[in-house]
Amino acid sequence: MNHDQPNTPRPTEDPARLARAGLCRLAEPMDTTAMLLLAALGPVAAFEIATASRPAGTAEHAAFVRAAAQSGGSRRQADLRGGLERWSARARDLDPARDLETAARAGAWWAVPEDPDWPPALADLGLFQPVGLWGRGDRRLLPFPADRSVALVGARDCSTYGRQVAMDLAGTIAARGWTVVSGGAVGIDEAAHSAALATGTGAPSTVAVMAGGIDRLYPSAHQDLFAAVQARGLLLSEAAPGAMPSRYRFLQRNRIIAALAAGTVVVEARWRSGSQSTARHAEGLSRAVGAVPGSVHSGTSAGCHRLLREGTAVLVTDAEEVLELIQPLGTAFASEPTLPRAPEDGLGEPDRRLLESLPLTVRSRPDHLARVAGLAVRDVLGGLRRLEERGLADATPEGWRRRDAALRSAAPELPL
Repeated sequence: MNHDQPNTPRPTEDPARLARAGLCRLAEPMDTTAMLLLAALGPVAAFEIATASRPAGTAEHAAFVRAAAQSGGSRRQADLRGGLERWSARARDLDPARDLETAARAGAWWAVPEDPDWPPALADLGLFQPVGLWGRGDRRLLPFPADRSVALVGARDCSTYGRQVAMDLAGTIAARGWTVVSGGAVGIDEAAHSAALATGTGAPSTVAVMAGGIDRLYPSAHQDLFAAVQARGLLLSEAAPGAMPSRYRFLQRNRIIAALAAGTVVVEARWRSGSQSTARHAEGLSRAVGAVPGSVHSGTSAGCHRLLREGTAVLVTDAEEVLELIQPLGTAFASEPTLPRAPEDGLGEPDRRLLESLPLTVRSRPDHLARVAGLAVRDVLGGLRRLEERGLADATPEGWRRRDAALRSAAPELPL
């Protein structure tokens, strides 16, 4: 590999794709000067000028200034000389072909706005549309429809209540063929992805937008979850391979989550939180915003209450209200896929574990089921009643068992 001329495109690469890969590492996603240069001159010329491989021509500089004026940018944002100084340290060691090779070794691909499968909803970000997206998973799923997607976000330090609500919302929404979009953090993000993977009937069932490099998925404790998302959905990142996640990258990433969905729902959030950032990006994109209420004594619901009080969000408590918020009035279920639904669809994680713990022939007592399922007895008792209402469990004085599928088929379908 020739590192003496890192900015020279390799013959086997499309110059525009290679240039965008280079710009992805060179400039931060919200660097207005870099984005203006890209919008005015296209990726190849923008990359050459930004890396000081050649100076901007008179006509090119004039086009850059016009683009800045049309965008309403300030004189400082149109300061190309300042940008060149800012990018010079990264430009010296830049090798976009090496980044493409690193991504390929990690099983990732590189998508750019010129590609036919680029998600059209990202164009709503205007000047700050991603330079490109590194992705893992079946690339054929990349142009998934944003109008059939819901972003579910919330606190990392979520409460048990918040986690359960997130799983209920994501599980029910995904079971109806919608895509769930979120980040990759612990807490609400993890709960939303887990539930969507368990019940999803659409493709992709879930999409995780990461803040770091696609080859270094964070947090490391979620590697099994990320593998499951990659198998049934998509992992996406605008950060160059090897990039470490940081607070500002999480905040920048939130605009992509908001753009890829028809609406954003904040399940739990503190008074100052990244989830509120996602909600405000969604509002700025004219996307619907919902917030789940919580206890007035809970710090993890203070951000939701703030969004509701300020009028940014609409109060939602279940999946039906989420879909009514996102879709036009009177059509909330008009475009639902006519797929057969199983009684198990939409169950929360505890009830699914309880169902799997029920024997088919012998009877089992609630205290024994609590040990097998790893649940509190009170949760088992409530879960058994819910399973019974759905025709999934039978009760006798001797105990409980899982109801036979043949008997369930004769029973009327209960609404989810």
